[in-house]
Amino acid sequence: MNNQNTLEKMKQMKLYGMYEAFTTAIQSGMSNSLTQDQFIAQLVEHEHDDRKHRKYKRLVSNAKFRYNASLEDVIFSEHRNLNKLELLRLAECSFIDKAENVLITGSTGVGKSYLASALGYHACSLDYKVGYYNTSRLISSLKLARAAGTYLRETNKIQRMDLVILDDYGLQSLDKDARMILMDLIEDRHERKSTMITSQLPVASWYEIIGEKTHADAIMDRLTHHAHRIELEGESLRKKSNQNTLEINA
Repeated sequence: MNNQNTLEKMKQMKLYGMYEAFTTAIQSGMSNSLTQDQFIAQLVEHEHDDRKHRKYKRLVSNAKFRYNASLEDVIFSEHRNLNKLELLRLAECSFIDKAENVLITGSTGVGKSYLASALGYHACSLDYKVGYYNTSRLISSLKLARAAGTYLRETNKIQRMDLVILDDYGLQSLDKDARMILMDLIEDRHERKSTMITSQLPVASWYEIIGEKTHADAIMDRLTHHAHRIELEGESLRKKSNQNTLEINA
């Protein structure tokens, strides 16, 4: 069979990994040094890797992370109160399988959002669907969705995520509509899916942000039940970065 026809059929069938591997093999003459079994195995391996890579890129794109983050770049130190063993356990993502939550707190600039993004990227590499949201913007958009009649459609999208990251929780107190929206989000995911929250405020202060006691108790009970807590400490990493830049430029 004509190689060009085979390549065209691979493209039509969207076998892009096989297409690239077959093209390389033809150009290099590598296929002549392999048995048929070896050559077919190599084509399948390239297709598998290509599909996995494209799926990862798609998951990352859909997640809309705040930072391009990696667990390998996370800084561990006693001053940050960040235990490497604890983070490696979270990186296994069994907390997602168990529908457990992760609560990350600490003052501004200590790396909460970066850490959440790094865990989210890693979850994507393991084929989990992740959604990254600024809490205030998400609640505002869902208020608009409720007025437009698309609320259920939007919340169903969020519910399908294996892991939802709510960043910068607690920057402003919640009004009645915001409380109801947060309650819906947390209730839908409770013991079904995982939620990760970052906040400048300690967990004990979240009740006050929610406001109304009945809703605060219900939301916090669901959030803290089987939750992993990371309480970051230390100086702002942004300040350190700026100081290092000044020293280099001095």
